Amino acid sequence: MNDLFITIALCVVVAVVYASAALIQARVAHLSVRELLKVPVWWLAQLLNVAGAGLHVLSLNFGPLSLIQPLGVLTLVIAVPLTAAAGHRRVTRLEAVGMGATVVGLAGLTMLITTGGRSDTLTNAELSGLLLATTVLVALLGIKGSRPGASPLWEAVAGGIAFAVCSALCQTVVRNLESGGPGVLLRLGTLLTVVAIVAFAIAATVLTQQSYRAGLGAPLAVTNLVNPASATAIGVVFLGEELATNGLLVVLAVACAALAAFGVTRLARARDVVPAAVAETSPATG
Repeated sequence: MNDLFITIALCVVVAVVYASAALIQARVAHLSVRELLKVPVWWLAQLLNVAGAGLHVLSLNFGPLSLIQPLGVLTLVIAVPLTAAAGHRRVTRLEAVGMGATVVGLAGLTMLITTGGRSDTLTNAELSGLLLATTVLVALLGIKGSRPGASPLWEAVAGGIAFAVCSALCQTVVRNLESGGPGVLLRLGTLLTVVAIVAFAIAATVLTQQSYRAGLGAPLAVTNLVNPASATAIGVVFLGEELATNGLLVVLAVACAALAAFGVTRLARARDVVPAAVAETSPATG
């Protein structure tokens, strides 16, 4: 019970940190990556992301990946009102409906699609397969999202997948450290895993940053939907976690997923109907 309390508490703190970082990133989403490197407030957002990632890794010591990742929905609960407050306005009805539907849908998925047992670590073969598949998938989604006129939600999907893989890789490193001690960090497999974590973290940061160019709510909702879904799949397929469900629960889970998807569409619609004067936050200076 103590581990569960610590896990939830850490996830709440992580959600606050990530929501604050996302708000900052959304404020400068109109800038190119090269321009962002010259904006001090953007670097503050990255420091917050690093702090959130550190706390996230710490939480992996107290709970399974498939429990921790779904709690990322708390970021959306915090970020949408925070965005409205920053724009000196109230949360619109569309935003409230979208946020509510997404949160309820994700909460339902969390309760219905659960896993059990202590997570294993990735073998070298599993690690290679996961890295190859993720690299190809994230690259394809990122290219599709970067085309003129394409929806930024494709980049949000890619970012969510990349973040989920980062979490799985971090869990592998943490478990190996627990069993093998600090010397594990000198092994070639661990060094390659750390390099992959850094690469996917950078890719996820860039992709999610770009996805905010048309608004924060919908891309953040998509990332928070794809992230736990991918993490659960990785936990079951690669990390030895058992999916504790049956046919009826699967049907209910599909309904919850549909509700969450509906919430995303409402959030996407909300960014179009909010008056430009309040929807567009002023660029940060630096």
